[in-house]
Amino acid sequence: MMRFKLLYILVFIAGLQSSMYAQLNDYKYIIVPKKFEAFKTENKHQTSTLMKYLFGEKGFTAIYNDELPADLANNRCLGLTADLLDNSSLFTTKTVVVLKDCQNNEVFRTVEGSNKIKEYREAYMDALKKSFVSFDDMDYAYVPKKEHKNDVAQDKPITVSFKDDVKSLEKKPDPQVIEQVATTESQVYKSKEPVESNIVKVEHVEKPMETQTKEEPDAVESIASDMLYAQPIANGYQLVDSTPKVVLKLEKTSIENVFLVDFKGKNGVVFKKDGKWFLEYSENGDKQIQELNIKF
Repeated sequence: MMRFKLLYILVFIAGLQSSMYAQLNDYKYIIVPKKFEAFKTENKHQTSTLMKYLFGEKGFTAIYNDELPADLANNRCLGLTADLLDNSSLFTTKTVVVLKDCQNNEVFRTVEGSNKIKEYREAYMDALKKSFVSFDDMDYAYVPKKEHKNDVAQDKPITVSFKDDVKSLEKKPDPQVIEQVATTESQVYKSKEPVESNIVKVEHVEKPMETQTKEEPDAVESIASDMLYAQPIANGYQLVDSTPKVVLKLEKTSIENVFLVDFKGKNGVVFKKDGKWFLEYSENGDKQIQELNIKF
């Protein structure tokens, strides 16, 4: 009898978890706040940046709360809002990620990620990654509610009144195009439906790099000294600093650990030698080499 009860409980938990995972397929977006209630400032310890990136790695379309695409702006119920619960104590950093629907109902909650790392930024990054293991076995794929066959209530059409918004809607961009403008806290991407894309297009960063003059010597020193985080994009990687801001784009070549770059309007290469990464380019006829601190 005891074994039967234990088996029943395990089956019930597995079924409940499967139901929760499937429920997330009803939502097209994950909305990531730039400032969580647990903190007093935006992107504290880079928690917003990392959470958006981790959701993207798990297959979700994650966007910041002030950069909503047209369809989500008109219907907030297309997305779930992420919240970060900070249960940290004096010596232990603890995080839990909670997803809530448009009516503020909790839909999903991750396991608690924890560690005893002393440095705050590394501690929260590690704890968040541990919380996100809850999404590891999830086969997420957005399915509009009207496509569910066994849910009559969900087949009902959603009526939206545009009585007072006709003029403003005429000025809005094509709802099939999602375009987010970059800020120092955000990462830009441009997606066209129905095929979602992870390609990142950054336009505001390259211009100051191309127009950099001798009056701005700190730019090269910053690239050489700062930790740069590699994020996969089409045909290579983009290197993001702690701002976060994209500072370099690496284009793959046929040679392992050798990438082409466009640095200050000049062609260059980033390569790995003796376990270290270097940037090499030509300036005024002289070859310049800078060591980079890259984390993939």
